[in-house]
Amino acid sequence: MSRIGRVERGTKETQVLVEIDLDGTGQVDVATGVGFFDHMLTQLGKHGSFDLTVKTTGDLHIDSHHTIEDTAIALGQALREALGDKAGIRRFADASVPLDESLAQVTVDLSGRPYLVHSEPEGMAPMIGPEYDTTMTRHILESLVSNARICLHVHVPYGRNAHHIVEAQFKALARALRDAVAHDPRANGVPSTKGTL
Repeated sequence: MSRIGRVERGTKETQVLVEIDLDGTGQVDVATGVGFFDHMLTQLGKHGSFDLTVKTTGDLHIDSHHTIEDTAIALGQALREALGDKAGIRRFADASVPLDESLAQVTVDLSGRPYLVHSEPEGMAPMIGPEYDTTMTRHILESLVSNARICLHVHVPYGRNAHHIVEAQFKALARALRDAVAHDPRANGVPSTKGTL
């Protein structure tokens, strides 16, 4: 059975299309108009081995906030749809990914209950390139968690370069999600004593 989620979301500020195939091969087609965000979504698809399509047009004449936020909301909704009833998945996973001087540690539970714990080094540069406000990383994760209904802990204990700090988080998130959504041959039904996630 295919595990594909597809969400189209339209507001006065943005038009978003997200499609994700959890059993893909890392084929990515992303265009949001925000270069660094495109780079991060590409990392998510590639290192998660998800086929990921993201097409967003937004009010970039104001700033990138609405474009990034609404894309993250749609991505979370698409992930939730693709997971279906979650029968036979591993559910829990973690990954640590270094990127030069930075290290990101991510732990995920596809629990059905949204919760985010997030920490980054103090004193990060406020911008990456002309469009990406580094405070948006937490907001992306908040939007993803809330709409996918997952529990996510992201910790960057050290790092200097803002690009590395953020990119390590997306790569670690990709690897953790890849393992958490994977089929567990020993699983019998939904991996919860409640019988549902």
